[in-house]
Amino acid sequence: MSDMLSRRTLLRRAAAAGAALAIPAPLAACMRERPGLATDPDGTRLHDWTRALRSEGLVVRKTPLGRSAIRVGELARGSPYEPYTLDAYLRSGGDPGSEPLTLSLTQFDCVTLVEACLGVARVAQSNEAPTWQRLGSEVERMRYRDGKREGYTSRLHYFSEWIQDGARRGLVRDLGEELGGVEDQRPLRFMTAHRDKYPALRNVAVFQEIEEIEHRLDHEIRRVIPTKVIPQLVDRIETGDVLAFATEIAGLDVTHAAFAYRSGDGVLRVLHAPLSGGVVEVTRATLPEYVAAIKRSTGVLVARPLRG
Repeated sequence: MSDMLSRRTLLRRAAAAGAALAIPAPLAACMRERPGLATDPDGTRLHDWTRALRSEGLVVRKTPLGRSAIRVGELARGSPYEPYTLDAYLRSGGDPGSEPLTLSLTQFDCVTLVEACLGVARVAQSNEAPTWQRLGSEVERMRYRDGKREGYTSRLHYFSEWIQDGARRGLVRDLGEELGGVEDQRPLRFMTAHRDKYPALRNVAVFQEIEEIEHRLDHEIRRVIPTKVIPQLVDRIETGDVLAFATEIAGLDVTHAAFAYRSGDGVLRVLHAPLSGGVVEVTRATLPEYVAAIKRSTGVLVARPLRG
């Protein structure tokens, strides 16, 4: 999209250094079945939000998944921003070789908001009762490479890889090429270049594996829609499309993740969990204005959620 400084922390620190944005890491409840949805805040939200999507007809196949996810985001407005929760287990002395699944529907960072909204939208598509276990499964297959949680290094720390991996598995469609994105060929080395900021990288084996992953990403294509051409493309970006805000910061792909949000007046804005402001919100600025105001921004990556 996480105090290790995973994609999430790395994004937050980078953004603080370069823009007033931040990236990733939710607070939460390690994955488990909740004993009583009616008495648990996270469970209550899962139940209520699923019911809302179903009652409003947002789970029928003709409704884009992004529209359902945006409705979840609307319901989450005002929820607090909470960074670094994906790495809380590391701060407590946990083993990066065995990463727990962290979930929350009550507090978010920018990436975990995206994952939570899409996860709830997918859970709601079924006629079955929503469960914490099912939500966990949906988030897990987005957050980890090939959908398999196999420790810290299996997490998709660079958000451009989150998009690439999801596109390979039919979870999103990368719109970079069709929107005329410009290829960003810079090597991603932010994590290993800032090893001291990532507790998990103190482990030599973990550091070496992250280093290998970064080098493999040299062969992946990521396309950025340049800031100056975004105004020409707003009619081709749909409400619910996932946005990743690209940066010129050395070794880093993006500094923030969010949803495109088309309000009732037809204007395209941004629905996100920002560090600045501290709660889930919809920007007053239009998408082009928002991107143009980000220091060191180069544009956006865009991906359209699929039912998967």
